[in-house]
Amino acid sequence: MKSFRDKRRDNRPPAKSGTGEARPHEMRGAARPDARPREPRDLKPENQPTPKSVPRVLARRDGALPAEQLPLILEVAPNADYALLDSGAGQKLEQYGPYRIVRPEGQAIWRKALPAKDWERADAIFTGDTDEEGLGRWRFPKTPLGETWPMKHDGIDYLGRFTSFRHVGVFPEQASHWDHMAGLIAAAKRPVKVLNLFGYTGLASLVAARAGAEVTHVDASKKAIGWARENQEMAGLGGKPIRWIVDDAVKFAEREERRGSCYDIILFDPPAYGRGPKGEVWQLFEDLPDLTDLCRAILTPKPLAVVLTAYSIRASFFAIHALMRDTFAGMGGRVESGELIIREKSAGRALSTSLFSRWVA
Repeated sequence: MKSFRDKRRDNRPPAKSGTGEARPHEMRGAARPDARPREPRDLKPENQPTPKSVPRVLARRDGALPAEQLPLILEVAPNADYALLDSGAGQKLEQYGPYRIVRPEGQAIWRKALPAKDWERADAIFTGDTDEEGLGRWRFPKTPLGETWPMKHDGIDYLGRFTSFRHVGVFPEQASHWDHMAGLIAAAKRPVKVLNLFGYTGLASLVAARAGAEVTHVDASKKAIGWARENQEMAGLGGKPIRWIVDDAVKFAEREERRGSCYDIILFDPPAYGRGPKGEVWQLFEDLPDLTDLCRAILTPKPLAVVLTAYSIRASFFAIHALMRDTFAGMGGRVESGELIIREKSAGRALSTSLFSRWVA
C-alpha cells in the first residue's frame, strides 16, 4: 500500500515527493512517493525539531559480498482489482475497483493512447487546487463520491480513500514485493516475524499476516495507523497478530536493537525527506546507510529477507544496490535490485514507479 515522490515524477515540491506518485510516509515523519498526506504542524517551541539520535558508527564489513541479480524489473499487470488504463501528457488513468481515476504522473512524457472520450469517463480527477485536508483536491465529474470506497487486493478487502495529496491508500506496484514475501513466509514452515517500517495503510502487513506471519507495523502518522486498523477489520483479519505502532521508524528500530528484538523479514520504504512526530528530520541520502545497517542488526539468526523501496530520489538503483550489498557482506544470500513498474493496458507501455533493492537469504 506506504510523502510524495520527487519532482522529476510529478512536479510536486521536493518535500512531498517520491518517484512517480508521492507517498505519504511519515517516518521520521516520512514522505513517500505515493505519499500519504502529512498533517499540518505548528511551530510552537515544544514542536521544534528535536536533535537527531547519535549517528551509528559505520565501518565497512568484512566478508564476501552477497551474490547479485540486476537489473530485476518487477511488473504489475492489469487485473480485476487494479489497472493502469492509459497514461501520457503528464497524467495517468487508473481503474481502482469500481472507479476510474485521473491523477498527475510526471514520468508519463509520451502521448495518451486512448481517445479523449475514455478519459472523460473518469469518476474522480485530482486537481491539486486547494491546500485543505479532505476532498478539496478532487473533482468528481459525475456523481460526488464519498471519502472512502471498498477495494480488494488478491482477495483482501480494504478501503480506498480520496486524500488531499492525490493518494488513494494503496501503491499497486508493491504487489510484486507482497507476493514474494508471502511466498517466503509460506515456504519457511516455521513462525516468521515481519517488521514493516513506514507501513502506511497496512496492505503489506495484511498480506504478511494472512500468510501466517506475526507482524509489527510502524508509521509516524496516527491517521495512517487508524486507516490501517480499519483495513484489518474490513479484511476479516482482526484475529491475526499485528502490532500497530505510531512511532518514528528509526527510533523504534533503535529501541528494538537495544531490547534484542529481532525479525525474519524487514520491509522499509523511507521517504526522500520527512519529519517524525516530534519534528525529527529525515534525509534519505544522509540517513539511509544508518537505517540499512540498523535493519541488519535486528535480524534473527536465520533471516529471510530485507526489502528496501526508494521513491523520490534522483539516483540509479545501482546506488542502493551497492549499499545493500555492502551492508549484508558476510551474510551470503543474494541482493536483487531494479525497478517496480506497472504495465499499461492501452498500449502496453511500462510506467516505472520506484527503485528497489532486496537482500534474500
